[in-house]
Amino acid sequence: MPFQPRELFPDRSARDLFGAEIRRHREKADMSLRRLSEVLNYSKSHLARIEAAESLPYDDLPAKLDACFGTDGMFARIYALAKNEPFKSKYRQRMEVEKRAVAIEEYACATIPGLLQTPEHAKASLRIGNRYAPEAEIDAMTKARINRQARLHEVQPPDCWFIVDEAALYRAAGEPEVMRDQLMSLIERGTQPHVTIQILPFNAGQHPVAGGSLMLFTLPNEPLLAYEEGSRSGTFIEERDQVAKHRRNYDLLRAMALSPHDSEAMIRAVMKDWSSWELPPT
Repeated sequence: MPFQPRELFPDRSARDLFGAEIRRHREKADMSLRRLSEVLNYSKSHLARIEAAESLPYDDLPAKLDACFGTDGMFARIYALAKNEPFKSKYRQRMEVEKRAVAIEEYACATIPGLLQTPEHAKASLRIGNRYAPEAEIDAMTKARINRQARLHEVQPPDCWFIVDEAALYRAAGEPEVMRDQLMSLIERGTQPHVTIQILPFNAGQHPVAGGSLMLFTLPNEPLLAYEEGSRSGTFIEERDQVAKHRRNYDLLRAMALSPHDSEAMIRAVMKDWSSWELPPT
């Protein structure tokens, strides 16, 4: 089956506009991605992700594109807008909702929630999911993820409730020291008055949200909003009956999880395990 380039929406996003203009000028010049990467001395795989609006370019690319296509600073001007959109379009709506929420409730099935990750843990997790991305791209993604946590330090932060599956405490991302620091950070975050952390233990058994993640957002003067996320996609749920079902499921998880006090005790016990563990050689 021939390659089908991702559909772009330049009227919705500066990142999409940047990618669409690369594609338009490249095709107008009858250039393949490989040929353009050779002319620009730029990674072909990274260039493909930029054209698909899946990744942001390095700062030097807009000038190279303007020189290549004779576009008199057009790419530089679009990039000035695009770099203010650190998240891919499929995640951007979630981030905008997250910024406005007065209460955030999240269940994470296999990873530490992004709002609770340390920089080192975030970087290791992002590297696992983007094995061939350049280091600078991983650094930019890490910065964007950690910057989300500024909401938790505002004068009036949202009330946050996190239910973390026990599996996430054992799922290695980075060296054992990174995992120990991450777990200590969970304990410290749990002492904040607006943050509650519970661990859902293995012996709780099966539950309605197994295999995925669930978030509930309370927005000012708006109905409750639910968000489901899998390994490759995320979906907002606005239908009242479906949101009510997710509300009940989350409340059930809350009842099945350990108390905040017992959750902290489990985290401390797992920290001791990480003190004696070593990752296998790569």
